[in-house]
Amino acid sequence: MHTRTIKLTDVHGTRNSASPEKLLLIAVRAMPAKIESEAELSKGDLWVFGYGSLMWRPGFEFIEQVPARLIGEHRALCVYSFDHRGTPEKPGLVLGLDRGGACRGIAFRVAANHRGDTVDYLRSREQTTNVYREVMRSVWLEDEARRRVSALAYVVDRGHVQYAGRLSLADQLRHVQQGHGRSGNNRDYVLSTVKSIEAQGLRDQQLHQLAAMLHEG
Repeated sequence: MHTRTIKLTDVHGTRNSASPEKLLLIAVRAMPAKIESEAELSKGDLWVFGYGSLMWRPGFEFIEQVPARLIGEHRALCVYSFDHRGTPEKPGLVLGLDRGGACRGIAFRVAANHRGDTVDYLRSREQTTNVYREVMRSVWLEDEARRRVSALAYVVDRGHVQYAGRLSLADQLRHVQQGHGRSGNNRDYVLSTVKSIEAQGLRDQQLHQLAAMLHEG
């Protein structure tokens, strides 16, 4: 298990009387975001690779969605959630793309005229604490044409305080059971993702094991 510590000061480096949990969230949100250049993001239609909640709640307009595979990173519950599905005091766990392996998800094609608005939306949703690196990755579309496209994806920043690393199933269960944030409880997030994976005729061994434990609990 990876642990990180940060000084509980405000963004100007001075002591603050707010709660430690609030100060931690302020400090994390002040961390610089890793984002793609505008030049890379301004060319024609935009593909977005979804591997977690984007699969079942994209939240943006798209003109095509295709099952897709990304090679080089895998889906993992490796991000402590301080915002959407937890708090700094009681962190939940959300998914990130972590290095190694491969991941099957959904690629969404966004029309060029909605490209800028979609990127703005995704940044406001995915980068509230800047725990992800915004990158362009090659993904293979699993349709008849078997095309390879460049897609926007959010990969976990291993140097971020919220990077959880590889947790045991018992630790994952504990965080998911306690997690609740502004987007709802952590349990629903995991089960909705598993349902979306199953709808594609796929299985994710770790997530399915966790889902079974959540149903038992």
